[in-house]
Amino acid sequence: MNSSASAHDPATPTSSSSPSTHGVSSTRGVAFGLDTFGDTTVDRDGRPVHHAQVLRDVVEQAVLADQVGVDAFGIGEHHRPDFAVSAPDVLLAGIATRTERITLGSAVTVLSSDDPIRVFQRFATIDALSSGRAEVVLGRGSFTESFPLFGFDLQQYEQLFSEKLDLFAALLPEGPVTWSGELRPPLVDQHVYPKTEHGLNAWIAVGGSPESVVRAARYRMPLMLAIIGGPAGRFAPFADLYREANAQLSGSGSGSGSAGTDAPRLPIAVHSPGFVAETDARAAELSMRHWLTNRNQIGRERGWGDAVEADFHREVRSGAMYVGSPETVAQKIATTVRTLGLDRFDLKYASGPTPHDDLMTSIDLYGRKVIPRVRELLAEAGYTAGVPQTVSRL
Repeated sequence: MNSSASAHDPATPTSSSSPSTHGVSSTRGVAFGLDTFGDTTVDRDGRPVHHAQVLRDVVEQAVLADQVGVDAFGIGEHHRPDFAVSAPDVLLAGIATRTERITLGSAVTVLSSDDPIRVFQRFATIDALSSGRAEVVLGRGSFTESFPLFGFDLQQYEQLFSEKLDLFAALLPEGPVTWSGELRPPLVDQHVYPKTEHGLNAWIAVGGSPESVVRAARYRMPLMLAIIGGPAGRFAPFADLYREANAQLSGSGSGSGSAGTDAPRLPIAVHSPGFVAETDARAAELSMRHWLTNRNQIGRERGWGDAVEADFHREVRSGAMYVGSPETVAQKIATTVRTLGLDRFDLKYASGPTPHDDLMTSIDLYGRKVIPRVRELLAEAGYTAGVPQTVSRL
């Protein structure tokens, strides 16, 4: 893969490396977001809700998140019956016209089976509709349904993401792009429209591969760690590796193309599942059976054994589930933020067919009670965004 130096150098900060840092405010420290995949829900009688209504409900959930002070709202992409959202950017465009302040992004955009130019154009359009509130989180995704659906070869899984990410990074400076690869025709001094007003913020989502962590640092893109099982402290080496790689890459270049020793620090975020209710018992009562439905459906497809109630409680107690009362959830989020040195935490607030009304209650409590309480806890601990504190790195 080759691109002109003016278009892209992996060591050169793109517009994503010195952004207004949508969802990561230097004046407020850590930012807090909500993510959803548009899980197909059920009504109070247990009957499945039509995909169309689920999509309309997601819009209302985003509007509420905006109203109660959540910093960012992310929508994931899937192509299967248990998730209603296959085109998150279309949904985000609609949400942009109903919200005022919240950052709007993907969680994630499966770049391997999409066209990088079209992805940029769609999110640049959302950025315009939202007056600069768009971001895109790029990843390979943990599901593969999009590959046969759009005619991509799973044998090229790694090459597709690597080459398309390289092209997407070349688009971020928004100048003329000269680029070549193996999987598509080259570009020569090509402009891509629409241009954004202040640059498009782009993250790379990583599930736990050291190579992927270093790649995010090489492209000078913020890192989103997807922690969906086990204790968050297991990911401390990846957060440390990302910071170390950034420090080395920003100080080791030479000439005008290097990032330089004054390159801005890049943020690290975590995406994890959870659910908030008035009490711990109520949160478990409302969420556990739906989590088990989701977990075991996917598990059977992948050859896992069925999870049981004890697995749910273990993940809540010491794993990646942030389920409970506002105080319980806030304490656990604060510990994760301090342990990993985070700039942002995103709660995936829906797991399985949880009814819309319960999701709205969870969003309301997260915005009005959890976020303010986490900020209090971090202030009491003297936490500085991006600087890990020794809490529990096991």
